[in-house]
Amino acid sequence: MAVAYVFPGQGSQTAGMGKALAEAFAPARAVFAEVDEALGEALSRTIFEGPQETLTLTQNAQPALMAVSLAVMRVLETEAGLNLGKDVKFVAGHSLGEYSALAAAGTFSIADTARLLRTRGLAMQKAVPVGVGAMAALIGLDYDTAVAVAAEAAQSEVCQAANDNGGGQVVVSGNKAAVERAVEIAKAKGAKRAMLLPVSAPFHCALMQPAAQVMAEALAKVQVKAPAVPVVSNVKAGPLSDPAEIVKALVAQVTGTVRWRESIAYIAGQGVTQFYEIGAGKVLSGLIKRIADGAGTAAIGTPDDIAAFKAAKS
Repeated sequence: MAVAYVFPGQGSQTAGMGKALAEAFAPARAVFAEVDEALGEALSRTIFEGPQETLTLTQNAQPALMAVSLAVMRVLETEAGLNLGKDVKFVAGHSLGEYSALAAAGTFSIADTARLLRTRGLAMQKAVPVGVGAMAALIGLDYDTAVAVAAEAAQSEVCQAANDNGGGQVVVSGNKAAVERAVEIAKAKGAKRAMLLPVSAPFHCALMQPAAQVMAEALAKVQVKAPAVPVVSNVKAGPLSDPAEIVKALVAQVTGTVRWRESIAYIAGQGVTQFYEIGAGKVLSGLIKRIADGAGTAAIGTPDDIAAFKAAKS
């Protein structure tokens, strides 16, 4: 059975995530300690205890979600004998989750990934003044229709498809007035629902160009190794293994569309029938079921999930 591991993005964070894992397993505690040391602060305390609003700040949520995902990976490796290079055909992650996937595959060290995601979160927040940008979910329109809605709404401002999540769920991003126009146009074109999202910045659109520049500079300063397994890139919706191409894709990802629907369709098309969501929540598992007919999904984020994974393997 061919297997893929996928890693969640922003929105999956909840205060207390990873706490039971850290209490139960020394390798998980080591990951949180490594992230704390890399950032020079006790992010793990915020992850385990909250408050939720502090955890949800972009510069905290991004490294926090990666820390939980990598803690799960280390426990799977030590407790369940996981060998990513042998046991898994592809890895992929949604937006910041792509960094988690790359860290899991050995492209970046955990410390470098934590620092990169802190930088990414701060840069994305600073790229656009609060109130200037917005994002909206368009439910019940196919991707091409959503792209047309965004183009019609732009009217010389920025409005573009930010996330193609599959199952008729497309998120648009850009200038606030343009995104508000997109909501109304989408409703007129038959969207089941169209609503603004409670986000702090307009991610994955051209307004994020200053953040893309910051990430290009940050990525140029870290060691980048070839991953142990191919990483299916958000912007390519196909596999990458060359370090230079991976860096290029991560820079493009800041302003480009997260092509999640196409990425999962590609992985399923390569014979993968089982997807494991590594880290916090089950958001991606729900999306995958709507994209890949008959695909098996399982979320692994707690000691009970680890036990179930071990039992299924034995």
